[in-house]
Amino acid sequence: MYESSERCLSHLSLLHQVQDLKRSLLAVLFYLPTSFFALLLLFLLAYNGFTVFWIHVPFMVKSPPKPIVFSPVPEAREPLRKWASSHAKLSSSVVFAVTEENSAAILKTHLPLLQKSNFSLISSEQFSLHRSRRARRHKHKRGLRSVRPEAQFPVFSTRIKSFFAGNGSSWYSCKVRFFMTWISSLESFGDRELLSIESLFKSQPKSCLVIVSKSLDSDGGTQILRPFLKNGFKVMAITPDFNYLFKDTPAEAWFKMLNDGNVNPGEVSIGQNLSNLLRLSLLYKYGGIYIDADVIVFKSFSKLRNTIGAQNSDAKTGKWSRLNNAVLIFDKKHPLLFKFIEEFALTFDGNKWGHNGPYLVSRVVSRVSGRPGFNFTVLPPSAFYPADWHRIRSLFQGPRDELHSQWLVKKLGQIQKQSFAVHLWNRQSRNLEVEKGSIVDRIISSSCIFCNY
Repeated sequence: MYESSERCLSHLSLLHQVQDLKRSLLAVLFYLPTSFFALLLLFLLAYNGFTVFWIHVPFMVKSPPKPIVFSPVPEAREPLRKWASSHAKLSSSVVFAVTEENSAAILKTHLPLLQKSNFSLISSEQFSLHRSRRARRHKHKRGLRSVRPEAQFPVFSTRIKSFFAGNGSSWYSCKVRFFMTWISSLESFGDRELLSIESLFKSQPKSCLVIVSKSLDSDGGTQILRPFLKNGFKVMAITPDFNYLFKDTPAEAWFKMLNDGNVNPGEVSIGQNLSNLLRLSLLYKYGGIYIDADVIVFKSFSKLRNTIGAQNSDAKTGKWSRLNNAVLIFDKKHPLLFKFIEEFALTFDGNKWGHNGPYLVSRVVSRVSGRPGFNFTVLPPSAFYPADWHRIRSLFQGPRDELHSQWLVKKLGQIQKQSFAVHLWNRQSRNLEVEKGSIVDRIISSSCIFCNY
């Protein structure tokens, strides 16, 4: 009993001592100035801010940081859409990507959000968009490599002007001006293209031909064209100067956007589409006749003016349903050419074959037909396209029997009578063999100059 009373007194004494200590601490805090508490509060806020705005980056010093893994870039054929990215979660709940701008080793493992450093912090969505834009721009630049203008204005304009004027030599001045474009390699300029040139000079020996081509404007190109020059024909190859040719037309701004990477070139060859625009710009600046390098000429074009040919027409009404741009004959600065160029710049689509070529001229002509100030003629398909692309094979086939032989003779007679030229639709017929006795075989025999095929 006595021992129990002693323990109780001991506990009560300890409790009184604790209470006295609390009273002493409260008394001390009560006598402290209020400014002390304000400083303590500011310190706590500063510490909290420090922990929020500093990010610990968990990577080793010697190994470069790994970017966030993004979902695959959509294919070129898909329309532009929002880019998705997989968001990685960090311990700080902040999503960011690290882009390296300097190859030097980074010794710091804490990067203040606003501090300048060798790394920049951007959100994963911004980084994905930046990468996609840069990738598209890089692709666009790569697509332009083979057609990028290299000549300066005076070089191109001076050479063209001198060529048309006769260059002060015995060469005649150019009254009939033909243009071709060649966007492919020198090696791919073959017999068919040479036949096109031969047929042009055989039907119109006093005409001039300018081939706008980077690959042919070379020593190798000179060797290819030398036989024509030796025989007195006036032909030249020149590298295109797009900036000069597109200047003061709607194509000027479009081409700048293309060079800046702000135009999607699409799946169709950008060279092919630039060829569509180039032919329009050449005729708009100089006037004359444009023909594709797979067009075989039969007759003189001297009596044709401001003319475009129909590719298809209604058999009953004779009204055209589609035009083509493989043969164009227009005066300098003709308003219809300006409309063609404007349509190209406003509606360019690099993913649709023909959209910027045959379909373009068809769209514009259908809108301006009958309007004052647009004087031009649409010739029937027989003028330049006596065989449509899906029937061009029939012109390469030799006689199968007596009945087929009679049809070939009749068809050849119609072409020779009604057509100024025939378009061979190179895309569909390049790999076709010219069979003996076929219409094309007979066309070659009557159109060649050197006849070495």
